[in-house]
Amino acid sequence: MKLQFYKYQGAGNDFILVDNRENTVNHHNPAFVARLCDRRFGVGGDGAMFLENEPGYDFKMVYYNADGQPSSMCGNGGRCIVAFAQYLNVIDTETNFLAVDGPHYAKIAASGDWVSLQMIDVEDINRDAEAYVLDTGSPHYVQLTTGLKEKDVYHEGYAIRNNATYAEKGINVNFVEAADNGGYFVRTFERGVEDETYACGTGVTAVALAMAKHNGQTGTISTPIKVLGGDLNIRFNNDGRHFTNIFLEGPAVKVFEGEITLD
Repeated sequence: MKLQFYKYQGAGNDFILVDNRENTVNHHNPAFVARLCDRRFGVGGDGAMFLENEPGYDFKMVYYNADGQPSSMCGNGGRCIVAFAQYLNVIDTETNFLAVDGPHYAKIAASGDWVSLQMIDVEDINRDAEAYVLDTGSPHYVQLTTGLKEKDVYHEGYAIRNNATYAEKGINVNFVEAADNGGYFVRTFERGVEDETYACGTGVTAVALAMAKHNGQTGTISTPIKVLGGDLNIRFNNDGRHFTNIFLEGPAVKVFEGEITLD
């Protein structure tokens, strides 16, 4: 089959997007999606998304990890599909869409290159020894560290993701180091991709919330975060028990479009 696709990236987190409003693509096929995401035999990407119609919403986001399996929420993917929806003239500068973890509101700049995506509210932040564990639409493990630039994120992240506690369902592993600007530098090992990625939207969101808890910060907070692929920002309210009005903000850029023939 011939498939028209679009390639987007959000701070280096790259995705294949397909307009499936006519339901012409049967994507419930892990081997098909994995081949599409393969960087040698397909288009290549950290994941694949299908934009579909959904009653009561502007669109539905259907997301798969690079291994072809359905995924929990992807924050940078969510920002990219908002930019894609604007490109397709499905939306203007604001949208309400449905993802796997529920409804999301987003606002996109008229230029289409900066997206603010509202994430789910968070209440529970647990501890695993010195690390923080929480769910921001996907499960995350947040560990403060030093010397992050030189850290072997693949092997250390792989070990945590596959230990006795997390092996069955998997977890995304975020290593965090304080930055001079009051924000943080973050590197993430992502389940489903099973490797380090250039950015993880739900991951940096988890980091910002965990660090607010770690530092005893409450009120309205804005946290700049640098990842390998660029700069992101997370803003939210914390009343000491609940994290609300959480927004993941950053670039979402169309890289190219094309057509691929796949079996």
